[in-house]
Amino acid sequence: MKPIEGKYLGKTSPHPHSYSPETLLAVPRHLNRTLYEIREEDLPFSGVDVWHAYELSFLTGKGLPVAGLLKLIYPAHSPFLVESKSLKLYLNSFNMERFGQTPKAGIKQVLETIQHDLEKVLETRVEVQFFDHLPRQTVFDFSDYPLIEESSGIDNLTFTEYHEAPHLLTASSQKGGTLKAGTHLLRSNCKITHQPDWGSAFIFLEGSVKPTHGSLLQYLVSLRHEDHFHEEVCELIYKRLWDSFSPSALMVACLYTRRGGLDICPVRVSSPNLFPSALTNINTLSDRLLRQ
Repeated sequence: MKPIEGKYLGKTSPHPHSYSPETLLAVPRHLNRTLYEIREEDLPFSGVDVWHAYELSFLTGKGLPVAGLLKLIYPAHSPFLVESKSLKLYLNSFNMERFGQTPKAGIKQVLETIQHDLEKVLETRVEVQFFDHLPRQTVFDFSDYPLIEESSGIDNLTFTEYHEAPHLLTASSQKGGTLKAGTHLLRSNCKITHQPDWGSAFIFLEGSVKPTHGSLLQYLVSLRHEDHFHEEVCELIYKRLWDSFSPSALMVACLYTRRGGLDICPVRVSSPNLFPSALTNINTLSDRLLRQ
C-alpha cells in the first residue's frame, strides 16, 4: 500500500485553476511518533507548527491582484499535519479567484476561507495572518544562541555517522545548568522523495546534566541521511534529548529552508513559557535566516 503522504510528493501535479479545498491532504502524526515511542495520549511536549507561505495571491472583484505572505500556526497535539505540496497546490488555487471588492475585504474573506478549510481537514484550531508588506522592525528569537559549529574545538572533531545516532550524545563533565545552542548545519531528507531539506536548529536545555557541544553537533549531523518530515525531525531531536538528559526545561525549534514557496518551522517545548515569542506569534514576522 502506498503511503498517504505520497499522493502528490514526487509526482507531477497540475496546478488547480480554481479554488480547490479538496486538494488538502492530512497526514496522521502517529505514523512517525510510534517509531520513537512518543505516545499520543501522553506527549512529552507542547508544540506548534509555524508555516510561512510566500506566494499567496488572489484577485479582487475588480480583477486587481493581491499578493503577500501567509503565516499559519496550528498545535502539535492535533491528530494531523498538512502535507506541504498539497498546501502549495491548495494556495495556488486562489490565484485567479475573486474575493471582495477591495484588497482589505478580499484578504479578510481569503483568510476566513483558509482557516475554515484547514481546521476542517486537520481537526484542530488554526491561526492565520496575511502580510502584504514587511514591518519596519523584525525580531529574531535566537539571536543569543551561539552556533555550535563555531565553538572552540569543533574543528578537532571527526564526523563519521550520517544516520540518526543517539548514542553520540554525551553528557558534559561540567555541572549542569543552561544550554543555549544553534546550528545552521541541519539537514534531513524528505520522507517520500528523499530530496534534501536544509534548516537550522535551536535548542534550549536546562537541567542537572547537559550534552557537550561537540556530541550535540555530532548527533545533529547524524540526521543527514534521515528521511522524515520537518515536524518529525523536530520531535525526534526533542525526544532523544528528553530521554538522554531528563532536563527540567527543553525547547527545540527547527527552522527549515523555503521550498516551493513554503517554509516550515516546528517548535516543541516542555513548558509553554519556552515558546519563542516572535516566531509563534501569528501577528509577528520574525527575521528570516540566510537560507529562508
